[in-house]
Amino acid sequence: MTKHPAEVLLGPVITERSLEQTAQGKYTFYIAPDANKHDVKRAVEERFQVNVVKVNIVKLPRKPKRVGRYRYWTKERKKAIVTLAEGQTIPDILEAV
Repeated sequence: MTKHPAEVLLGPVITERSLEQTAQGKYTFYIAPDANKHDVKRAVEERFQVNVVKVNIVKLPRKPKRVGRYRYWTKERKKAIVTLAEGQTIPDILEAV
């Protein structure tokens, strides 16, 4: 069953490293935990009208955190690094999703 692009792409990853990679045509998004490379490629192509060349997926494990005496775990997350075709960009990635 295919998913709507809004269900696959949860939001852009806004870090110094991910913003530097946009100059190389690589964009990073948080994605749904059950999404695969085909879902991500289709969602990015439909949402931004660009050609996706490559999709890499990284699973981020949960981490222990602490605030004072209280301990908790962060959520497990999944992110995708999407490489676009030469010369294509996603304008204003901060407001993209």
